[in-house]
Amino acid sequence: QVQLVESGGGLVQPGGSLRLSCAASGFSFSSSVMTWVRQAPGKGLEWVSDITNNGGQTYYRDSVKGRFAISRDNAKNTLYLQMNSLRPEDTAVYYCAKDRKVGGWRHLGQGTQVTVSS
Repeated sequence: QVQLVESGGGLVQPGGSLRLSCAASGFSFSSSVMTWVRQAPGKGLEWVSDITNNGGQTYYRDSVKGRFAISRDNAKNTLYLQMNSLRPEDTAVYYCAKDRKVGGWRHLGQGTQVTVSS
C-alpha cells in the first residue's frame, strides 16, 4: 500500500530555513507526480507545490514562489521541500501527497509541523 512519511519540520524564526523530506513506498515513485500541501490552524488543505515524475517541471503557489524549492530523488524514493525566508504565515502541518481527486488528494502522509515564530 502507499506509504508517505514526512520529516524535517520544527520551530524556526522568521527568515529561517527548513528542509522537509518525504519517504515514499508501495508504489512506483518515479512514475508519479508528487505534491506538497499544507494545512494551517483552523484552515483547509492548501496546495503548495507539484513536481513531475522526472523532476523536469515544478509548480508553486504564488505566496511561496522564490522562497520554496521542490525536488526529488527517484533513486531514493524521496521528495523534498526546501523552504527559505520563512514567514509566520507559513506555519502549518505540511504533507506530501499524490493522486489529486475532487476535494483533495487520495494519499497523504501523516504530516510534519512547521512553526515560524520569534
